[in-house]
Amino acid sequence: MRGPRPTTRPSRVRARGATIAAFVALAPLLPAAAAAVETLKVDAALSYVCDLPSGPRPATVRITAAFPERASVGEEIRPTDVTTTVELPAAAVADLKALKAAEVRAETALGVAVGQNGQETGAAWRGTAQPVGVPAEGPLALVTTGDVPVVTTSAAGDLSFTAGNLDVGLALSAADGTPADPASLSVRCAPDADAEQGGPLATVPVAPGPSTGEPSGSPSPSDSAPPSSSPPAPGPDPSGSQDGGTPTRGLPQTGESGPGAERPREGAPAGAPEVADAAPGASAGARSVPTCRNEQATPTTLTAYITGYSNVRKLNGANIIPVSCVFIEQGEPGIEFRPDGMHVVQKSDANLFHEGRKQTPPFKATFLTFGFAPTTATLVLEQVGPMSVESDMLANFPVYTSDAYVRAALVLRVLDARVNGTPLDVGPSCRTEKPLTSVEPDPAKYPGDHLVLHGTGRQVIPDPATGYQLTSGGALTGEVTIPAFKGCGAGGENLDRLFTASISGPGNYIKQIQGQTCSAGLEDPPMDQCTEDRQPRVIPKPER
Repeated sequence: MRGPRPTTRPSRVRARGATIAAFVALAPLLPAAAAAVETLKVDAALSYVCDLPSGPRPATVRITAAFPERASVGEEIRPTDVTTTVELPAAAVADLKALKAAEVRAETALGVAVGQNGQETGAAWRGTAQPVGVPAEGPLALVTTGDVPVVTTSAAGDLSFTAGNLDVGLALSAADGTPADPASLSVRCAPDADAEQGGPLATVPVAPGPSTGEPSGSPSPSDSAPPSSSPPAPGPDPSGSQDGGTPTRGLPQTGESGPGAERPREGAPAGAPEVADAAPGASAGARSVPTCRNEQATPTTLTAYITGYSNVRKLNGANIIPVSCVFIEQGEPGIEFRPDGMHVVQKSDANLFHEGRKQTPPFKATFLTFGFAPTTATLVLEQVGPMSVESDMLANFPVYTSDAYVRAALVLRVLDARVNGTPLDVGPSCRTEKPLTSVEPDPAKYPGDHLVLHGTGRQVIPDPATGYQLTSGGALTGEVTIPAFKGCGAGGENLDRLFTASISGPGNYIKQIQGQTCSAGLEDPPMDQCTEDRQPRVIPKPER
């Protein structure tokens, strides 16, 4: 959309420098639908209202895509040839001119509601665009393309796709090719409530599969289950947070469970569509969260899911911490009498777990860095030292207050990267040279490099507890320094300095959310905490 501009720095090198920019949620959970026989082509022009710097303005959003004309239970539905065109009015061009922007690069995130048999989940259709020059006067059309999540279903019935909110991230460049001031603009668009047409995109009939024995269009056995309350996922906000506080919004998540949402028990029939990640190699119907089952659980063992966001200050954006499994071995609580009252202290050991390794699941990063080609990377957070959860509760009945600190030695590893779809060989050992580090409040007791997260809790008997508690979970926050990288590159090409210059540095705010734990080692674990196969029932949702 925008022509190339002169530069003194090769674009390939610049793209490498951005390779690890922002982490993106792997497409999560919910229910499912099927393979195509023929193609249903969709070309929908929808009325939206976009919040521009000059105020709310009408806009047209045109969505084109190809769907299978029909499908069967258990087969993949993969919308293809998806294009989102945002036709912004002349007022948008005037706003860009006022910001001294000569070029824009767009990234879009369209929330799409996927529904079947009264159940619904949200998916995010993401797209990126080539740079385009800002015209002398409006309007301005921004055309983005990209892969979208795959959908499968375990029940027969019509599967509907409906367009929802649209987020548009704009990277702004001045006439001389340097970033404008500000360097980015986030535009939120919503369907026009006064327009005659709504946002339906397509309906795909899903017939029973060979082994379902279910009449076509019959309700799913799980129709009595409560529908997902998740709204269509929010979109990207490349503007970021400048103050090191609340994490900036990164690329949107797809179909996440809400806070405290329960996952169906193992083996229970699903009734809503399941949205799988659009990344290459993603399998239909795959679990949206990693397995979190401790085969060596003791009566004091807890298992839980964690997720969250982290800023990358240098890149003025936010990363998602993927839903990950953690095993916690509770320590023996102790009582200490201090001048302010009785304290109950406990230190527990913890470990990340993914397929037998102490790490998060590998996850895709997709990002737009000003002036760079679209870049994706596969990354992992790897535990290389101890992890602990230490809590200190002041018990002044009926008021109980607590502080909790999580300490973990984690390195960030880059497994692979692609620039404009072309593989970039980062080698087998690309990682931070030491663990992510935080300012340690008690360095004499806890030496060495490690991350520190802090959470507080409070309970006034008989009311429920609020804030963070080890068993019920909650929010933990902290700030980390991303160390320099080492081992990046292959074939004699050293990419360490490029990665280090791009993202390493201090002041990266983290907000981690832990879900309700599962007492996995009990003879009869509580079913409101655990699935039938002793995995955590609650899947937390990241919060900014």
